[in-house]
Amino acid sequence: MKFPRYSQIWLPGYIKDRLSAYSRKPAKRLWLLFADHYEPLWNGADEHTGAARVARWATRWPAIARKFQDSTGRPPCYTFFFPEEEYRPRLVEPLERMTSDAIADVEVHLHHDGEGQQDFVDRISSFTETLFSRHGLLRKDKGKVIFGFIHGLWALDNSRPDGRFCGLNNEISLLRDLGCYADFTMPSGASPTQARLINTIYWAVDDPDKPKSYDTGVPVTPGGTAMGDLLMIPGPFGLRWAQRVMPRIEYSELCSYDPATEYRVRRWLELAPRIGDNIFLKLFSHGTQERHSQYLLEGGLEFTLSLITRECQLAGLELHFSTAWEMRQAIDRAARADSPAHQLDRRKVPELVVS
Repeated sequence: MKFPRYSQIWLPGYIKDRLSAYSRKPAKRLWLLFADHYEPLWNGADEHTGAARVARWATRWPAIARKFQDSTGRPPCYTFFFPEEEYRPRLVEPLERMTSDAIADVEVHLHHDGEGQQDFVDRISSFTETLFSRHGLLRKDKGKVIFGFIHGLWALDNSRPDGRFCGLNNEISLLRDLGCYADFTMPSGASPTQARLINTIYWAVDDPDKPKSYDTGVPVTPGGTAMGDLLMIPGPFGLRWAQRVMPRIEYSELCSYDPATEYRVRRWLELAPRIGDNIFLKLFSHGTQERHSQYLLEGGLEFTLSLITRECQLAGLELHFSTAWEMRQAIDRAARADSPAHQLDRRKVPELVVS
C-alpha cells in the first residue's frame, strides 16, 4: 500500500494515537472552533475586491449563525485569523461588528519570509495593538495584548526544509514573549511542516537554535502540570477510507473540493484531541477564496453545523461553540481536575494567567 507523501513524519504518531484511542472512555462534550485563514487580498486582489469578499461574509454569516444554538443556547462563532500584511481598516470593521454581536472573533495570521527577528516583532506588536486599540478586538492579560496565531503557509518556526516563508528558528519563543496564548497552525497535512505529534494538545518547548521545535512536546492531561513555551492546539489529522481503495488524508479543512459528510464528521470526532471528557475540534478554512466562500456561505457551513449538531445528539455530547480564546480557556479548565471545563469566562479581559 502506498501512503501519502511525508508519512514518515506523522505515521508513527498516528498509529500510536489510534492504538491509545481504544482505551478511551466516551466523551461528554465537544468544543467546536472554526479557524479561518482569512485573506481578503488573496491572490493579489485590490482593496475593492477584498472589501467585497469581507462584505459577503458580513452579510451571509449572521443569517447562518442565527439558525443554530449550542447546549447553552449560544449561536456559533466564527474566528477570523486576519493577516497582518493585509490590514486595511475597512477590511476589519465588518468583522468588528460581527464580533460585537458574539458571532465572530478576530485573531492573528502572518505571512513572512526571512525579514528578520526585529521585523517580526515590530509587525506583530503593531498589529495586535492596532486591533485592540482601534477596533476593540483581542484581549489583555496583565496589561499586555494577547492573541491566538496561525502561521502563513504552515511554516511555523522555520519548519520548511528550504527555510522559506519564515526564517526564525526561535519563532516559538518570540510568539510567547509577544503574548501568543496558543498556536492553531497545525495540521498541515502531507507536508514537511506537519508535526510528528498529532491529535494532541501539547506544550511546545523551543530550541532557539533549531527549526520546528513544535514537532513534539508535552501533552496536556487532566490534573497534569505540563508547561512549555507555546500551547499547540491542532485540528484532527489522520486517514479516512470511506468508499476508497486507497486512504485519503483527513486534516480538518472545510473547502469546496472536500465537502462535509456524515462520515467526515464522525471521523473528526474520532480523531480530534481529547482532554478528559472533552473533545476539542478545530476546523480550518480559507474563506475569502471565492471557490470556498461560495461553498461555505451557500450551504456548506449550514450543512456542516447541522451534521455536527446531529452527531452530538446521537452521541450524547454537549455541544459548545467557541472562539479560539474560549477553546484555550476550556483547555485550561479541562487540565485542572477541580475546575469544570464547561464554565467559561466569556469577558474580553480574562482572569486566567497565560503561560
